[in-house]
Amino acid sequence: MAFDEMLTAESHPRLPYKTYHEWYTNQDAAHLIRKTQDAENIFRKTGITFAVYGHADSSEKLIPFDIIPRIISAREWRKLAQGIEQRVLALNAFLDDIYHKQEIIKAGRIPRQLIEKNSAFLPQMIGFKPPGGVYTHIVGTDIVRTGEDQFYVLEDNARTPSGVSYMLENRETMMQMFPELFALNKVQRVEDYPRLLRQSLASLAPPGCKGKPRVAVLTPGIYNSAYYEHSFLADQMGVELVEGGDLRVIDGRVKMRTTRGYEAIDVLYRRVDDDFLDPLTFRPESALGVPGIMDVYRAGNITIANAPGTGISDDKAIYSYMPEIVEFYTGRKAMLENVPTWRCSEPANLKYVLEHIEELVIKEVHGSGGYGMLVGPTATKKERAEFAEKLAAKPNNYIAQPTLALSTVPIFVNKGIAPRHVDLRPYVLVSDKVQIIPGGLTRVALKQGSLVVNSSQGGGTKDTWVLED
Repeated sequence: MAFDEMLTAESHPRLPYKTYHEWYTNQDAAHLIRKTQDAENIFRKTGITFAVYGHADSSEKLIPFDIIPRIISAREWRKLAQGIEQRVLALNAFLDDIYHKQEIIKAGRIPRQLIEKNSAFLPQMIGFKPPGGVYTHIVGTDIVRTGEDQFYVLEDNARTPSGVSYMLENRETMMQMFPELFALNKVQRVEDYPRLLRQSLASLAPPGCKGKPRVAVLTPGIYNSAYYEHSFLADQMGVELVEGGDLRVIDGRVKMRTTRGYEAIDVLYRRVDDDFLDPLTFRPESALGVPGIMDVYRAGNITIANAPGTGISDDKAIYSYMPEIVEFYTGRKAMLENVPTWRCSEPANLKYVLEHIEELVIKEVHGSGGYGMLVGPTATKKERAEFAEKLAAKPNNYIAQPTLALSTVPIFVNKGIAPRHVDLRPYVLVSDKVQIIPGGLTRVALKQGSLVVNSSQGGGTKDTWVLED
């Protein structure tokens, strides 16, 4: 039986939801149905969409939004925030170490081949320290809950974590539709995120920066599934949105084409993957990046956020070592636990996973968005057999985890409320300090019984409230 975050087994509201539950029970169902339609209209007018690759109808889709907020107490949030901060600092220390002294490998805590044979490990970053020593400027840590005080980290997103625009739009929509709820509940703010993001990025401008740092967002372009977010964040921060074709290296600086000629950029928040960042260093055929940007970066004349090479910390095989990584760099046990993980690269683990495939969730080590995975308990016999063949052929590509009983929160349906499984992606900004936005993006599986919350797989989103004390 999954833990329900709003209601006890006796259908009494838990403390964080008490005020909201009283309000909800006095609402007319027809009024709430109209509010759901209003929210959809707001999202449609604003253009809050995402693209699904690989579908015949891969046009922009409206992201489903549920009007019942997910509510977290101040006490619960403090526990989460402490664990997230510890983890993010450990990840940054780990990245600095593997690109420099590699003490964790020398100590035998992580196998050398797991780093050096990893496609996300960039030899070009060896010996180079980014401005301020920060690799992971923006992190999205995916958290799942299984009980009153049981939280687990599902994965780390340190490459280019997405979804923060939905967090901001969800809050704005809720405030527009239900202002009375924000008068009844003291909810911590998320609206400051764009300002904090710009400040955090600007604070890590390279040493040669003169005057106010110029920040820009680099997008692959309008056909990218997260283009809405790229343009939204640039607009909210008040900075330029640029594509690779707008930039060129001139006199050892990355410069942006403007009506006044080319002007230097100090900090580039890139939403382009490493492989496509610089055709002179990585993929020669890439038209998305900037030829020569890595030379400018290594010369200390631009800050790239997140740093190239951070993607190795998203690798799910690396994730399985996170308890050791946290302890190695912080000297303390991890405050937030990992989900138990079998590395299929190890023969004994592979044997166990193949024998228990109907019980487990199996994921690609570089996978994201809910693609390339098998949810054993809900897969057909044929799907399991086909996946077992892929697994046996390339075991290094996969990890496996138990099927957790993810917590549920209510969603609004025409008949009232119904429980659905959720996860949470809090957003973290790292500069000379760590700032964690109170709440984050709650993703919800809209299909009854489904554990897959990704929007690309039919999931939706909710506003996440962290209450004040």
